Order: sequence, then C-alpha cells, then structure tokens
Amino acid sequence: MLELPDSWVWDFWIADTGEEYHLFFLFASRALQEESARHRRASIGHAVSTDLVNWTRVADALVRSDAPAADDVATWTGCTVRGDDGFWYMFYTGTNDDPVPSTQRVMVAVSRDLMTWRKQRTPVAVADPRWYSTGADGGDEAFRDPWVFREGGLWHMFTTARARTGSVTESGVVGHATSSDLLHWDVQPPVTPGNEGFGQLEVTQLVEVEERPYLLFNCLRTEIAPRRRDVAGTGGIWIAAGESPLGPFDIDGAVRLTDNRYYVGRVITDRAGVQQFLAFENVRDGEFIGRIADPVPFAGVLAAAGVATRA
Repeated sequence: MLELPDSWVWDFWIADTGEEYHLFFLFASRALQEESARHRRASIGHAVSTDLVNWTRVADALVRSDAPAADDVATWTGCTVRGDDGFWYMFYTGTNDDPVPSTQRVMVAVSRDLMTWRKQRTPVAVADPRWYSTGADGGDEAFRDPWVFREGGLWHMFTTARARTGSVTESGVVGHATSSDLLHWDVQPPVTPGNEGFGQLEVTQLVEVEERPYLLFNCLRTEIAPRRRDVAGTGGIWIAAGESPLGPFDIDGAVRLTDNRYYVGRVITDRAGVQQFLAFENVRDGEFIGRIADPVPFAGVLAAAGVATRA
C-alpha cells in the first residue's frame, strides 16, 4: 500500500524495468483541506518497489511549469514506456486555462533512468475538432490520460476524450493517436463511437487476458447515462472485451469490476507471471481516502465480477 500522511494520492501508473516497479502517482497536499481542490494542485510523485506491496518514495517526477505553458495549472494522469532508443518516455496530461478552464493536452517528458525527467514544452497531442469536442464547443476540452502501446509497427495512444455530438453522459469516447517515434503524433478518429452510456471512459489501459484484448476504463455514476444507472450503481472500474487491440470494443456490454470505493484500475504482471490488479481507495462513507491499495490477483477480480474471459 502507498499512503502519504501529508497528501492525497489518486491516479497512478507503473513502469516495470524487470528488476523494479516504478510507480508514478498524482498527489496534492492535504493542507488544501477541501479534497476537490486537489485536481488543480496535482503533481506527479514517484515510488519504487520490488513486490508491488512495499513502496519507497523517491524524488517527485514532475510538477507544473511556470506560466505560460500547457501544463501551468497541474500535471495529470499518464503512462511511461521505454523507446527503442533506450530512453523512457512519460506521457502525461498537462492542464491550463487556455482556452477554457482545465484544458487538457497530452505532454511528454524523457528520462535515461526514470529518476530525472526533461519536459518537451509543447503538447504532442490535442483534441482535433474534426472528431473531438473542444473549448470552442462551449464545454470542457478533454484529451487526457494517455495510454501508449505498440501494435502493427506503430505506437498507439488511447486518451480520454469527448465526441463533438451527444449528451454530456453519452459523449465519452476513447481518443486515438499514432506515432512512429514517440515524439511526433498524428491524432486519429476515436476507437469507440460514443452514445454508449458513458460521459467519459477515463484512465484507460489495454490488457490481454487469455490472448484476448480488453479495455479497462473508469467512470462514476455522475458521468453515466440515466439508462445505465440501474445496473451501474455508483460506477467505478469497468472492463470491455475487444476484437483486437485497436477495437472494436464492446462498450455496451462493459462489466463493472468495482464500485466507487476503488478507482483507476491498473493491471501489472508480477515476477511470478501472475497478473495483479491495483486501484486507489476512493470513497468510504462519503469521505475521500486517497491511497493506493495492495494488489490482488486480477483473475479473482474478473471471476467475482462474472467476466467470462474465454471467447
């Protein structure tokens, strides 16, 4: 478990060197008192473990930049991958208030050793108005939570985004961009169509179970369409089966893995080759907890939710 006495901890992701697990996490000081203020004060912390249970905090990874910059309000959720050049690339969400409050864009920082990071100041991917809602449409400008993986000779990035059409609770889509070198990205149409009952599919992860791809995503009740709420409960962590790593994904048939006591599910393989499931502790009795729970076997989570993993 990772719990900080002076800060709330929430969204996170893990990089595996083969010897150590590097945990990158959002955190903000409890001195803010009101936990809802944490989003605009988020920085990216860093901890290291060999067993996914006992974590040693090390120097923080990233903080917001001085204004004017695309991340001059806060640094939000991302992922970390190793490039063919041996460097580590941390893709993260930069937020600022131009053109609308908390505009979200995908940024990148590069490191040789996972400890010291050098930011590229300009975004690598932003919401393309051909397919995605932007501040010009009168709402928020969501293009965040990058998840990067390789498929078919290209790097692919999934993001949390909104379609240009649809109600607030129906317009959530998984954004998409492609790259050959991790630095130059071409934004593509979304890999999900929208109008599937979710206002957002946030903090995605592509997971393979028994040689079949699945999409993990997160959505709470306030972002779920009324037609889904009878079965959605409080919302939480969800999973949808895919026909390929690039979809299509059965979002209509998505299964809820946890309720809102846990959020931002991540799957990582341990040294024994077993997939482990981690999440942060979200709400207990109406109070935000803000700590990362110990791992549990992912197979057990799937079984408890009634997910049939074999095609």
